[in-house]
Amino acid sequence: MTNDFKTEKAKINWPVTLVLGLTFLAAVTIVPWYGFAYGFSGWAWAFFAIFLITSGIGIGSGYHRLWSHRAYEANWLMRLYLAIVGGMAVQNSILVWCIRHRFHHKDVDDNDKDPYSIGRGFWFAHVGWMLKDYESGRLDWSVVPDLERDPIVAWQHKYYWPLVLVTNIGLPLLLGWMVGDILGVFLLAGVLRLVVSHHLTFFINSLAHMWGSRPYTDENSARDNWFLAIVTYGEGYHNFHHLFQSDYRNGIRWWQYDINKWFIATCAWLGMAKNLKRTPDFKIQRARLAMIFKRAQAKIDRSTANPRWREMLETEYAQFKETVNQWQQLQMERVQQSRQKLATAIDQNAFTARYRELERELKMQRKRVTMLTAQFIG
Repeated sequence: MTNDFKTEKAKINWPVTLVLGLTFLAAVTIVPWYGFAYGFSGWAWAFFAIFLITSGIGIGSGYHRLWSHRAYEANWLMRLYLAIVGGMAVQNSILVWCIRHRFHHKDVDDNDKDPYSIGRGFWFAHVGWMLKDYESGRLDWSVVPDLERDPIVAWQHKYYWPLVLVTNIGLPLLLGWMVGDILGVFLLAGVLRLVVSHHLTFFINSLAHMWGSRPYTDENSARDNWFLAIVTYGEGYHNFHHLFQSDYRNGIRWWQYDINKWFIATCAWLGMAKNLKRTPDFKIQRARLAMIFKRAQAKIDRSTANPRWREMLETEYAQFKETVNQWQQLQMERVQQSRQKLATAIDQNAFTARYRELERELKMQRKRVTMLTAQFIG
């Protein structure tokens, strides 16, 4: 395992280093100087906000959920829009971005294979992995044959840099000229927005693997963090995402802040997206309850708990396994009837009712086990 990326011999990636370095330097020097010396117009701030949210949706709804994970399908117009505004974020083409992201999910936390493994430290996961041509970031085109067949993805890859220049330089200058604030709009909507957009996205690779809770799985470092979700348009519910990566949502509750979820759902309502994938609620409840059992057992093992409490926990766990077995059996019956073309509307309603009953059983059991853990185990 490569435990220290600093000792790994790799060539400096000068184009990336210069883009990240020079834009950051301009954002912390020229932008504030101009603001104090001349001030920014309301138009400049408005375009900054619009460009920031738009490019964030391009990455989250487009690069990430549509192309990396195939969490939904989109028509050509929506794909074209997401390809353009996603490219405006200057995080490489769809093809390159998705190659590395698919390997991140496949080999998460493996320091030799995960392109931005948090095991190599905050700096590496946040930005260091891009500054040199590390072996873990090597491009393997075999993982994106589906994307290579998409004409819009191929078009964006071929004309990536012209798109970057037009959307990051040409468009801000044009809008600035139209509202009479050329330099102000360019500095805010072009330079500062790009730097802020970069580091908000990079937080998912770094902070979202360090800071937050793991309610669904502790088999990897990904965390759920409501604050990161707010600043990353919903991408901060990362523990859920790593376990259920094909779900078009990251924030699964209606109240959880997830702009990308709402954007995709709105586009589906408008007829521009379809086949939005959702993880069955039973699987979500099963994952949460399994984690509660795991932590409760760990607490009992570390304490001198009353044997009766251990017995109660074992009884609850046996019931949990039985509920899961019933759900799996129900799945098998439904698949078998579907293959034999025996399913009727009445059968489907019966299946749905039984699924809901099993989901309710898990929810009630989760509450009981949580109370047991809090009251008796501590």
